Amino acid sequence: MKNLAGLMKQAAQMQSKMEEMQAKLESLELMGESGAGLVQVTLNGKGELRKVRIDPKLLDPAEAEMLEDLIVAAHRDAKGKIDTASAAEMQKVTGGMQLPAGMKLPF
Repeated sequence: MKNLAGLMKQAAQMQSKMEEMQAKLESLELMGESGAGLVQVTLNGKGELRKVRIDPKLLDPAEAEMLEDLIVAAHRDAKGKIDTASAAEMQKVTGGMQLPAGMKLPF
């Protein structure tokens, strides 16, 4: 029974650390870019789009399709950075312990 109590205490501590990590990630904002910085998007830690910046020289109606592609590429870049930051934070919380396959952050 003593081991069970210790295990429960560790689980509670890990849950607390997970909540702290989630709050930290929520406040995190990372920028992705494409077209050598002509298009930039900013996402929060949950992957929600917060800001888009487009260089004025790309605002030619004849280049709309290219601009759309650049926005998608910038979003993908920012999302990759969020995923990397989330994985690094998870490593800190779990102490390097690998999570079971398919288990992800709770958001």
